[in-house]
Amino acid sequence: MADITRRFGWRHLRSAPTAHIRHHKRGVLAHDGAGLSFWYRSLSAALSEVPVNDRELAMAFHARTADFQDVTVQATVTYRISDPAEAAARLDFSVDPDTGAWRGAPLEQIATLLTETAQQHTLDVLARTPLAAALMDGVAAVRERVAAGLAGEPRLPATGIDVVAVRVVAIRPEAEVERALRTPAREQIQQEADRATYERRAVAVERERTIAENELASQIELARREEQLVEQRGTNTRREAEEHAAADKVRAEAEAARTVRLAHAEAEAAREVGAARAEAQAAWLRVHGEADASTLHALAATRLAENLPHIDSLTLSPDVLTGLLAKLGRSAPETRA
Repeated sequence: MADITRRFGWRHLRSAPTAHIRHHKRGVLAHDGAGLSFWYRSLSAALSEVPVNDRELAMAFHARTADFQDVTVQATVTYRISDPAEAAARLDFSVDPDTGAWRGAPLEQIATLLTETAQQHTLDVLARTPLAAALMDGVAAVRERVAAGLAGEPRLPATGIDVVAVRVVAIRPEAEVERALRTPAREQIQQEADRATYERRAVAVERERTIAENELASQIELARREEQLVEQRGTNTRREAEEHAAADKVRAEAEAARTVRLAHAEAEAAREVGAARAEAQAAWLRVHGEADASTLHALAATRLAENLPHIDSLTLSPDVLTGLLAKLGRSAPETRA
């Protein structure tokens, strides 16, 4: 909206660069252009303000597909007023010279024109398209058809309006139908997720089985090696026992041979000692046999004296001495005889 100020019965208008101002004074065009600034009198001025910038028009309307399903189409149309003079001549863009506000609703008229035109072409496309195809490829088809329809609409160039771009945001069915359409995809996704879970579990089970087999193989190998170790220990023990037995046998044989040799030597020595003793005894007997009785008595006394214990002193009583002398006296005559 233009900025209008009052000074002493005059009005001053200052417009934006995106607004085209047309000023008629007593039916004659006095000012025509964008971004103007001028003085005027409200009683003799007729003002029109036409926006010349790009404007976005969002629209949403319902349509029915070939299989009688209701859908909602959301689109946006970008347009521009390229000929302000034509637009001001066809639509009411006049503004109040005192306030600068539009007296009518020209932009609503343009929005109605564009919306109805776009809706007409959209209904024409979707009426021949099933719901599934409309949801899959309907956005592009509707956008192309609406763009072509707006470009071929004769009222738009006559009003000085150019369509810059057409965008179809979405084509959505009713909530219940949309949930029903989502169900197979969700089920498929869930099946894929379950399959992935099962495959992951299968892989985990396979890995666990491989680990268990490896552990079992390790235990079997360990048991086999323990068996070999036991056998080797038994073999070593048996060999050690055999070696000890052989050593004991050799030691026993050597000890027996030594004992036999010692026995032979002792027996030989005993024989020689016995023979020597026998010869000495025989010689002793021969000597005693040849000696007289007095000699024998003397030898016996000598032997007795040798075998008597040590006597420090000897006391002879008269009785003992008398008896001894008597025995000696009897033995002397017998000797002489």
